[in-house]
Amino acid sequence: MTKLKIKTGDTVKVIAGDHKGSEGKVQKVLIEKNKAIVEGVNLVKKHTKPSAQNPQGGIVEKEAPIHISNLSLLTAKGETTRIGYRTEGDQKVRFSVKSNEVI
Repeated sequence: MTKLKIKTGDTVKVIAGDHKGSEGKVQKVLIEKNKAIVEGVNLVKKHTKPSAQNPQGGIVEKEAPIHISNLSLLTAKGETTRIGYRTEGDQKVRFSVKSNEVI
């Protein structure tokens, strides 16, 4: 299992692929597949059968997972950055390589 540097709740930017340039918040990280679901990015139309929760059925738009390698974390200023780790006291913290600020 690999260690992923993107976590749920991070704001990311898509740096490659069809949705290049779009930004959003990470809703879920699929560790075993190296993918993440980003809010408002990579929307797909899914045909659903009528069910108890959705008696009408029809076509629903939902976010599909996007590969972690196509995402880059954004700093507070909104610029893309890589992530490093360091210990401050007895705590391990993530920090922005570009601006050296703790995330």
